Amino acid sequence: MRAIGLIGGLSWESTVIYYQVINRRVRERLGGSHSADSLIWSVDYTTVEDLIFADRWDEVRTLLAGAGRKLQDLGAEVLLVCSNTFSRVSDDVARATSVPVLHIADTVGAEVRARGMRKVGLLGTRFTMEQRFYRDRLATHGFEVVVPRRERRELVHRVIFEELVRGVVRESSRDAYAHVIAELADAGAEAVILGCTEIELLIDEKDAAVPLLPSARLHAEAAAAFALSG
Repeated sequence: MRAIGLIGGLSWESTVIYYQVINRRVRERLGGSHSADSLIWSVDYTTVEDLIFADRWDEVRTLLAGAGRKLQDLGAEVLLVCSNTFSRVSDDVARATSVPVLHIADTVGAEVRARGMRKVGLLGTRFTMEQRFYRDRLATHGFEVVVPRRERRELVHRVIFEELVRGVVRESSRDAYAHVIAELADAGAEAVILGCTEIELLIDEKDAAVPLLPSARLHAEAAAAFALSG
């Protein structure tokens, strides 16, 4: 089994999902009391949150690339940046290290392609929904990505940063997200990508008008499969 290195704390609320899913998949595959060989480098989220809101991405690259090198030095044989927003620097982590880095958008894109979908919605932070780094990566997998209208994007973004990354889950926010998903479905989306790992703490398919694609779980499952293939 290959050792998995998780660059987490982005936020730690969703890093928990990664740890649970990876270990459950390993146990399902190997049986008994097996669990994954894994390491987590968890950053102080306030530090990186302040940097991205100040558009100081060079400092984010330096910080997360350094985390990747530390995990590699400790024995990690595959790395994950446990975030959609911070996947903006995944390629920088890959250049700074010599082990594979599994990109979250590629794992989501592979799932959409496997399901034969041609048009999907995307929810996430404003960075993920509006900047090109994530949507362009998804587009290489051959499908159209649509996002909510501006005021809906602001709502989705606000709930993430003011509630979910702080562990706050509100029924009113769940209802609001369900409404946004329904609007994306009305616009032709065959499914909606939960393109912020914390959204999975708030909503699941029972709340949604179309299938949901949980990015953190898909990313974690890809990591477990990769580790077990070694």
